Amino acid sequence: MDEKKEPTLLQQRKKDLFFAPTNGYDRLAPGEEEDIQAYCAGYKTFLDEGKTERECVDYAIGLAEAAGFRPLVRGEKLRPGDKVYRNNRGKSLLLAVIGQESLNQGAVIGAAHIDSPRLDLKQNPLYEEKEMAYCKTHYYGGIKKYQWTTIPLALHGVVVRRDGTVVPVRIGEAPGDPQFTVGDLLPHLAGDQAKKTMGSIVSAEQLNLFVGSRPFGTEEGSDRVKLAMLEILQEKYGMVEEDFLSAELMAVPAAKAVDIGLDRSVIGAYGQDDRVCAYACLQALLELEGAPRLTGVCVLADKEEIGSLGVTGMQSAAFDIFMSDLCDSQGAALKACYENAFCLSADVTAAYDPNFAEAYEVRNSAFLNYGVCLSKYTGARGKSGASDASAEVVGKVRRIFEENQVIWQLAELGKTDQGGGGTVACYMANRNIDTIDAGVPVLSMHAPFETTAKLDCYMTYKAMKALYTH
Repeated sequence: MDEKKEPTLLQQRKKDLFFAPTNGYDRLAPGEEEDIQAYCAGYKTFLDEGKTERECVDYAIGLAEAAGFRPLVRGEKLRPGDKVYRNNRGKSLLLAVIGQESLNQGAVIGAAHIDSPRLDLKQNPLYEEKEMAYCKTHYYGGIKKYQWTTIPLALHGVVVRRDGTVVPVRIGEAPGDPQFTVGDLLPHLAGDQAKKTMGSIVSAEQLNLFVGSRPFGTEEGSDRVKLAMLEILQEKYGMVEEDFLSAELMAVPAAKAVDIGLDRSVIGAYGQDDRVCAYACLQALLELEGAPRLTGVCVLADKEEIGSLGVTGMQSAAFDIFMSDLCDSQGAALKACYENAFCLSADVTAAYDPNFAEAYEVRNSAFLNYGVCLSKYTGARGKSGASDASAEVVGKVRRIFEENQVIWQLAELGKTDQGGGGTVACYMANRNIDTIDAGVPVLSMHAPFETTAKLDCYMTYKAMKALYTH
């Protein structure tokens, strides 16, 4: 048997000094593959049950209450280990586990968003054209419009009827439910369409949801198909056409979350940006036992895809009020809490795609199965719109990850001038909270069907748990 050769000086110094990340599957601890599968099973259920921000909040509250969380009562005294939450208008959720140390010493915050690109129905959506009924839509968030044609869609949301009754709507998910679609032009007649740029192949006003074609009764008259659709809606939901004015209805992909690949190593689903990080933050907080050293906070925010505006977005004072109420419960100062707090802005990044290698800078790209991805900055071009975390913040997170065997990587979002993107990090940083972005690399981001690696999903959860308990 050959004796093992000692490394040469060159080999040894390369090992000592070079940085060479390796595939996460080469670094897993014993038993972690089983942990990954178990975690991702729960995550896929979360995706299927929460295709809108309202559904995510409802499902998350169910999980939280089962884990011992209760609604926060303003003015109450909170003690270490208390678990509280606040439902912000049914569209965003804030949760906390009170720590052993005063909130004057800060808090550990995981902030993710639960809204995703979709097709919102306009306020006066239903019309008939050539005996076919459609609903007009207004797309939400950054999408490639052509990707939303010829796929099965489900209709989710709420209708507030004229008497004030709030009626939930969810059509297209249960077995036997009808589904919907947006049409496209057949290739035989698409000569002119083929000459258009990608952004104009399908216009926004062509994203019309097909909802039916069977006319009402046999009596001659106009808009018989539209009337037939309203008859169905009244029978099922007690609504009339005017009720669309006070409705929030959205078309989302009807597909369920599934395993992708012969090895089942990847998850394919709608809305993984950013529910993959939202679930990681939530699950890590729910599993905290006893009282952590610092108070742990999970923020599931709305409206990130359109600028984090509005009362349920990350720019809203709702977060500040929640944190202020927590501080008041201990006689702590909110400004002191923010000065000493740390936030992981948990949002996805772009995974390197060999099919479109020209869009990436390979030395600074995120890769599937290389773990949770830190992003020191996002933004566009010259870091426009980025909070740009300090070296000290990166060093702190790096140390915590290493101490807790979290598999991680660090990357940028594509080539410098290729485009760019933003997260909620800048809104946390504006509050004087040290913040860095970290999340799961995603293929086909913002498409109706996105893909993520199970290992990366699990490591993002493990990263959040390490930060909550450090």
